[in-house]
Amino acid sequence: MKSNGKRQYSPEFKFRVVVEVLKAEGSGAEAQVARAYGVHPVTVSKWKRKFLEQGAEVFSGKDEVRQYEKKIADLERMLGHKEVEIALLQNFWEGAHVDGETGARR
Repeated sequence: MKSNGKRQYSPEFKFRVVVEVLKAEGSGAEAQVARAYGVHPVTVSKWKRKFLEQGAEVFSGKDEVRQYEKKIADLERMLGHKEVEIALLQNFWEGAHVDGETGARR
């Protein structure tokens, strides 16, 4: 369930409902299938229209994949920044432990 009270259906469930509607094509088929699956007829109609326009990929969860790819890119960028910070701190640490006159380590 989503936090806004709307029910969230899996891609497989949406696909199964749409296929059922397409098989039962005829007068009132969408409403009948919607009732059988406990889904509002308008929702089923939207799924069917989206499926016919975009095919099976509409229910594949590509948005979720994009979100994960963005998260990975953000984490990789953060990792790069941390690597730079570590290198700077190591250089600072090494410089702080060198005797100013002789250049020898303390």
